[in-house]
Amino acid sequence: MKNDENVKNQDDVLNDTVNPDMENKQETAEEQPASEQKDEAADTVSDKKSKRFRIRHAQEKALEEAKAVFAELNDKPLRLQAEFDNFRKRTAKEKLDLTVTASENVIKDILPVLDDFERALQNMEKNGNEADIQGVTLIFNKLKDTLKKKGLEEIEAMGTDFNTDEHEALTMIPAPEEDKKGKVLDVIQKGYKLNGKVIRFARVVVGN
Repeated sequence: MKNDENVKNQDDVLNDTVNPDMENKQETAEEQPASEQKDEAADTVSDKKSKRFRIRHAQEKALEEAKAVFAELNDKPLRLQAEFDNFRKRTAKEKLDLTVTASENVIKDILPVLDDFERALQNMEKNGNEADIQGVTLIFNKLKDTLKKKGLEEIEAMGTDFNTDEHEALTMIPAPEEDKKGKVLDVIQKGYKLNGKVIRFARVVVGN
């Protein structure tokens, strides 16, 4: 009996000695997984946020690239259209300039004929008969009207202020009156414009 009691007492002592450590280990074992779980949960949330951020960043970048490609594709037809319009306008202007230049050269060659006509009419008015004068005047006016339709116009000179843009002063003479100074007193040769462009300056005498 005493041996049984001694064994029981030893077991109680052993239990009293061992149980506190076991309880501490058990508590530590129970607490440790909870902390790790929190850390793992925090890491998981952080990873998810980081992943979402990367995905969103990639989507935004892809959207920007798509917008850039769309803008380029949309801009190409507009540039081509603008270039074509510029080409068409430039070509039309070149054709017009070519036509005007060709007309200008022809009309320049005809101007001396006009001068001869005018001189012939002046001489005929002095010496010719009325019938001849009327016939030549009719032909002369017809020629002038034809050239006028092509854009030819005579430069006004007689009695106007001297203008270097339209007049060429061959000589200067004393003005007979004060208000005649700087004005055209005589026209030696008529000047002409073609479609607003001076193709021959009026040769004049200017009062000084």
